[in-house]
Amino acid sequence: MLEIKVPELAESVTEGTVAEWLKQPGDYVEKGEDIVELETDKVNVEISAEEAGILEEAIVEPGNTVKVGDIIARMNTSGEVGKSQGKSMTENNTDKHLDTRPDGSSGKAGKDIKKSEIEHSEHERPLASPATRKYAREQGIKLNEVQPRDPLGRIRKEDVDKHKENNSKTSGALSTHATKSETKGSQDMSKPVERIKMSRRRQTIAKRLVEAQQTAAMLTTFNEVDMTNLMDLRKRRKDKFLENNGVKLGFMSFFTKAVIGALKKYPYVNAEIDGDEIILKKFYDIGVAVSTEDGLIVPVVRDADRLDFAGIEKEIGQLAEKAHEKKLALNELQGGTFTITNGGVFGSLWSTPILNTPQVGILGMHKIQMRPVAIDNERFENRPMMYIALSYDHRIIDGKDAVGFLVKVKELIEDPETLLLEG
Repeated sequence: MLEIKVPELAESVTEGTVAEWLKQPGDYVEKGEDIVELETDKVNVEISAEEAGILEEAIVEPGNTVKVGDIIARMNTSGEVGKSQGKSMTENNTDKHLDTRPDGSSGKAGKDIKKSEIEHSEHERPLASPATRKYAREQGIKLNEVQPRDPLGRIRKEDVDKHKENNSKTSGALSTHATKSETKGSQDMSKPVERIKMSRRRQTIAKRLVEAQQTAAMLTTFNEVDMTNLMDLRKRRKDKFLENNGVKLGFMSFFTKAVIGALKKYPYVNAEIDGDEIILKKFYDIGVAVSTEDGLIVPVVRDADRLDFAGIEKEIGQLAEKAHEKKLALNELQGGTFTITNGGVFGSLWSTPILNTPQVGILGMHKIQMRPVAIDNERFENRPMMYIALSYDHRIIDGKDAVGFLVKVKELIEDPETLLLEG
């Protein structure tokens, strides 16, 4: 019998959550074939079979936490196991071990005992696939309360939906008889609610955001950027840029270059606090926040100062694609020196981004909006304007440097020819 254990995941990652069983008990598994998907703090990891065989037992249900070294499944890898077998080894072995006895009797009593044990086990643990169990858990429904329509007693997703629908009708009926003695402000439990367990990644995001606000002396300073020149330049160059480089010319490469220019002038914004020491980083690994269905993650563009505009655009595009496909490696998410986040893609006009600790600075970009701008004492023009925000750790960055950093970014974006010429 082969035990499937949680492998070493990565440095500092000691546990994960079972996201989904890719194989079910009774399934034949080829050597190297993925069996289960684990969700860690940052990425999803698949565990594959070291040998071919039948998956006999999935010990841990989806949604449960496991640690490195934990046994999560067992496989039968004996040579007698054939690929054509369609039922679990437990079922196959029932008759094999109980049909005969040392005295030659039929073993019927043994069968009856085994049948009783199976029925008792099924009573304690309803029959359902891991996917159905996960779905029921997300809906806040206990499987032993669900009435299956399957004649064999197997609970399916539609049974869970039917149970949920019936509960909603019951809740609606009960709400008409709610007592008037409920205290003011208490939750009305007769009204329908939905409980959804937070994913491990969402839990980690929540934890880190709270830690950032509790450990850093975080402040935010704002400025606004006139995007006229950058938008004109991009309009003139985008077709040729795409033709030469095979990638579109976006705003992120300009802002990345502008941030690097500002970090070189204000190095404490590219630093980190370690106890009573300040670590000034002489490299520029820029994190770019990407929104996924599981939450915001920040892949890192390594040595961004050494990349040209096309290199930055390609790297950001590849990292974003990996993020959406949950294929980012841990080393692509660790070690950034500064972060850029763009809430403007969702229509945000103004926000205060939260630090991506242990970094001490993060730039927030926002929606480009036409606004009247004073050109001189007599003239106004409608210009495409963007608010930008720098959240920073006031423990090592003074307000003067924070404001200066943001002004430098503004100057470089408003004079994009300089960025193109100086790289």
